Amino acid sequence: MDAGPGAAPHPARGRPGAPSSATRAPGAPWARFSAWLECVCVVTFDLELGQALELVYPSDSRLTDKEVGPALWERTSPGEQALTRFPVFQKSSICYLSFPDSHSGCLGDTQFSFRIRQCGGQRHLWHPDDRHGDSGVPVSLQREAAHYFGYVYFRQVKDSSVKRGYFQKSLVLVSRLPFVRLFQALLSLIAPEYFDKLVPCLEAVCSEIDQWPAPMPGQTLNLPVMGVVLQVHIPSRADKPESSPPKQCGHENLLPAPVVLSSVHELDLFRCFQPVLAHVQMLWELMLLGEPLVVLAPSPAVSSEMVLALTSCLQPLKFCCDYRPYFTVHDSEFKEFTTRTQAPPNVVLGVTNPFFIKTLQHWPHILRIGEPRMSGDLPKQVKLKKPSRLKTLDTKPGLYTAYTAHLHRDKALLRRLLKGLQRERPSDLLSALLRRHLLELTQSFIIPLEHYMASLMPLQKSITPWKTPPQIRPFRQDDFLRSLEHSGPQLTCMLKGDWLGLYRRFFKSPHFDGWYRQRHKEMAQKLEALHLEAICEANIEIWMKDKSEVEVVDLVLKLRERLVRAQGHQLPVKEATMKRARLYIETVVRSLPMDLQVVLCSP
Repeated sequence: MDAGPGAAPHPARGRPGAPSSATRAPGAPWARFSAWLECVCVVTFDLELGQALELVYPSDSRLTDKEVGPALWERTSPGEQALTRFPVFQKSSICYLSFPDSHSGCLGDTQFSFRIRQCGGQRHLWHPDDRHGDSGVPVSLQREAAHYFGYVYFRQVKDSSVKRGYFQKSLVLVSRLPFVRLFQALLSLIAPEYFDKLVPCLEAVCSEIDQWPAPMPGQTLNLPVMGVVLQVHIPSRADKPESSPPKQCGHENLLPAPVVLSSVHELDLFRCFQPVLAHVQMLWELMLLGEPLVVLAPSPAVSSEMVLALTSCLQPLKFCCDYRPYFTVHDSEFKEFTTRTQAPPNVVLGVTNPFFIKTLQHWPHILRIGEPRMSGDLPKQVKLKKPSRLKTLDTKPGLYTAYTAHLHRDKALLRRLLKGLQRERPSDLLSALLRRHLLELTQSFIIPLEHYMASLMPLQKSITPWKTPPQIRPFRQDDFLRSLEHSGPQLTCMLKGDWLGLYRRFFKSPHFDGWYRQRHKEMAQKLEALHLEAICEANIEIWMKDKSEVEVVDLVLKLRERLVRAQGHQLPVKEATMKRARLYIETVVRSLPMDLQVVLCSP
């Protein structure tokens, strides 16, 4: 925690061995574990070495000392011939991000999270359920191939048996799932027990997680761990916004009774946004436009929760920019984010070291949060301040920005939150009110875009079976802006302001590019599925009468390729259509000469 800049983290000298299995293939040890977690790390403070990696579990997880390294390809245990690609993490980043820096002064137990880029590019070997699961999960919660989340439980307590006088250790869960609430609850159960019983406890917990069912969208799962059953609902695209998670039937038979988590990912927005409630709408605009923002907080817990709350306020829109809930001066991307030779990147950066005020002074938006304090009934609000008022030392809390909001502030929302506080409403109810406001604001902004995008789709009657389907028409920004007069956000949102100006800036943001690419991909897949349906409804025998063998074989190959994609949930095709396509393929193949039949039927 107090290691100087020159104290580099070192790996521990010994690690317990997990059951030997590198492939993590279905049915192999740790296959189910890897659907939830990549690995568990323990980071300690060594008086000579600084932050040190004490343990990695399972032991087939690989970490690298280099900034960026090639993917590691290694043979499995003797007798196995498969090759596997291990996820690669940088040791020093894991170590530094798992401890609060010396300015935070965190005593006792602290939980926070970080997000880290995987070394060596993207991971190509996914768990078998990953792709199917991601096809049904909301886009804002889909796994990322090149980034991982670290969920940290840090303990610092006085200990006279330690030379420095303090016990300092972190238990870290590394995962590709953005389920912050679930993993915080899991850490609350296992970390205190681990700090008392150490390795045997951790081995038992990992073995229990390896028995969990895969996190499939729409399912309510019972997850046993350490004598407790966590009951969670995995979000699905079919879920209605702000609806309660489905109840699990028959859990009265479970012993012990399950601990029901209301959400696997949603934070207490009201608590997170307490100091900035007056500026929530402006912050929503900054997030929507993908603006660079620094959050300077008094601790990693406050920093990470604020960044995660900000990036979640665009749901159901996917947050397409980079974000780091907790970031330190030791991070390998420090130079990339602090350079003044180019414009600041589209990143939301959570930091605790005041040194960042100087190094990031050229960033356009800096949110400085102080220690939580109440002023009357409403939490003390940070004030809007000009960037020129930033001071290298002793910068007061405030939102330092020259940005002018396009939309007028919703004063009614603030009044409702204040009334809820005065009536001592629970924080989760106030969070639900705030989340619904942000959801409706985002939906009001996105619905006109969705309607215009849908109008670019070719009519179904123009899709014929034996011709290439028509193309999706191009998105023309001027045409869309003209359509707002009759079908704009004013139909669903009471807020006044410069909506046109906000859309024009949105067109230049990473979020428009991300939204457009996703919608265009979905429409192209729908077009392909409609074309397959049209082929399956046509009379294949009449079509084949005057066709050459080359044309018939080409049809077989194209139908098979679409069936493969449909079975992989990449095309929205009904099961009845898939069955009919298989029958068509059999009919067509039987009409060909025997030598071609042998070729087409070979595996």
